[in-house]
Amino acid sequence: MELAVFTLVLCLHDVIVSCLPAPFVDVVVDRYDIPRVCPREVETEDFIRYHFNGTFHADGKKFDSSHDRGKAFISQVGLGRLITGMDRGLQGMCVNEQRRITIPPHLAYGSIGTGGVVPPDAVLVYDVLLLDVWNTADEVQIRTLHKPASCPRAAAASDFVRYHYNGTLLSGAPFDSSYSRNATYDTYLGQGDLIKGMDQGLLGMCVGERRIVIVPPFLAYGEIGNGTRIPPQATLVFEALLVDVFNAKDDLIVERNSTYNTYIGKGYVIRGMDQALQGLCIGEKRRIVIPPHLAYGEAGVGELIPASTVLVFDIHVIDFHNPEDPVDVKVTHRPLDCGGTSEVDDWIRYRYNCSLMDGTLLYSSDHYDAPSITTLGADLVIPGLEKGLGGMCVGEKREFSAFIMGQVEEGKGRLRPGVDADTIIQDMFNNQDRNKDGKIVESEADDEPEPEAARRDEL
Repeated sequence: MELAVFTLVLCLHDVIVSCLPAPFVDVVVDRYDIPRVCPREVETEDFIRYHFNGTFHADGKKFDSSHDRGKAFISQVGLGRLITGMDRGLQGMCVNEQRRITIPPHLAYGSIGTGGVVPPDAVLVYDVLLLDVWNTADEVQIRTLHKPASCPRAAAASDFVRYHYNGTLLSGAPFDSSYSRNATYDTYLGQGDLIKGMDQGLLGMCVGERRIVIVPPFLAYGEIGNGTRIPPQATLVFEALLVDVFNAKDDLIVERNSTYNTYIGKGYVIRGMDQALQGLCIGEKRRIVIPPHLAYGEAGVGELIPASTVLVFDIHVIDFHNPEDPVDVKVTHRPLDCGGTSEVDDWIRYRYNCSLMDGTLLYSSDHYDAPSITTLGADLVIPGLEKGLGGMCVGEKREFSAFIMGQVEEGKGRLRPGVDADTIIQDMFNNQDRNKDGKIVESEADDEPEPEAARRDEL
């Protein structure tokens, strides 16, 4: 009986010993949310801005939180400004990473505790979200996303520049965008109108270039921040697109055979021009008078455009399109007997004229000794032409009828009443096609004009 009791006591003793938790010896870091991209990790002497919740390991009770204060915590790592456990636990952390740092008492507030908030010998747990990291040795970082092949003029100090931008914090939180206002940001470089980091970050930029500019806090808004969207000590990230650059000292340059190309309604041009370019036709010419409040206002542009100036533009529209436009295929003649149509992998031979929207001829198969040859679907011609050649019959034409109908719509002639339009157009084509080769060349079109009395306005 005594032996049995003794054995039971030993068993109970063993159970009690195995349930005691092992004491924490060092910091324990649980990286439970790591971003896929981490261009920079926290190192000793770095400054960081982060949010945290602090709780006791024993009961999970919260003793401090930057979230509750509505303000991220800012400090320097590795120089004793934080408790030793946090100095160690924050090393190697990435922006937007979340980690749980468990700190034993001897690396926190020890056997004394602090201010009645943290009791003696307390194990602390911090859930941390890193928002920003920088160092006093940091410089403006520039990463070019796109640069035009030709760059005749790069932005320099004292230049007036117009650019679009998206501005975010290092964590990716947006704080401003010129696109949302549908207007470029217009300013001078190197005259203190911009934060120092952007003054540096835009130098050497070409019109049409896109770049990422990362500005450390001390070259941005520093310890004060700016409004409610840029907190103190915030690194700023700008994705910038340079739209225009010029200087009052530049010589006036007039380039021929070079159009001005832009998008409408995206803030790439002054507001008055954005409005005036609406509803234009190909080939149309307009004189546009823009009042100051829709141009450069009371500020003007240096010595080039005085304050409160009315601007007058004479424009000629050469072309316009939308990136979402489909290929426009108009069948103007299709043989009645169409045994089959062109498909992918078909070998085809065809004649063509290629012109701009205003009618300017670029090139023609007639400039060569033989018709053009291609295989559909083999990426041998531009995608738009590839689509336009699909589904055609041998002998099909896609040009002449559209021209005639265009003449009628413009009031330059009319079709004979009571006669089918297709019949009239086919007869005209046959009459003009002198050698009956199925096409009209320049020599066939340049006949002597009829005498004035014999002319008709009927097509």
